[in-house]
Amino acid sequence: MGRRRRSLPGRSGDGSIHGRVVRAMVTKIEKLTFDQWLNLPETVEHYEIEDGVRYLSPGATVFHQRVMRRVANPLSDFVEAHGLGEVFTPPMDILISREPLRIRQPDVLFLSAGRAVIGGPEEAMATKFLEMPPDLVVEVWSPSDTRSVLERKLRDYQAIEVPECWVFHTADLTASILDLTGREPRVVATLGTEDTFRSDLLPGFELSLAQVFA
Repeated sequence: MGRRRRSLPGRSGDGSIHGRVVRAMVTKIEKLTFDQWLNLPETVEHYEIEDGVRYLSPGATVFHQRVMRRVANPLSDFVEAHGLGEVFTPPMDILISREPLRIRQPDVLFLSAGRAVIGGPEEAMATKFLEMPPDLVVEVWSPSDTRSVLERKLRDYQAIEVPECWVFHTADLTASILDLTGREPRVVATLGTEDTFRSDLLPGFELSLAQVFA
């Protein structure tokens, strides 16, 4: 099926926090405590928090959003059709730690019915963040994104025991499956546009990467 091994994206050494690197567009604020963060007004901004510092992300490119949608929509349809759980897209906060405060917002996440504790509309409206680990996180990686950023994200996902991450690379039109259950992230497979994307995590789910990256 054209499976290829690959390493994680190369490091550019720019010290960015959330990928799309435009320093003038990254907003840095004073360190937040967990309680201060909870009291912030509701927002649709895409941000992440590392050690109490909130970093806003510049708007994603059209291609980034297109790839994200072409992964999230069929994944959500598959999960709902089979009663497997729920799929979320940003802004959906995952609490990594309270002290220091660390928050992640993956491009897509899947929370299985077995892990989900979100009930009906009232409970869902009262749920501002996820404190349980998703079964799957998805990151759409752009040419400006760096290895160090991805490494930090993966360490945080491992810290809360997320078992798997999918990374869709818009630079070279490939997709990688990463196993996060070991001491270090392990690239299980990397696929290209000639391949059909499948994962043992969701038997029966398939994506045409030619369509995802079209």
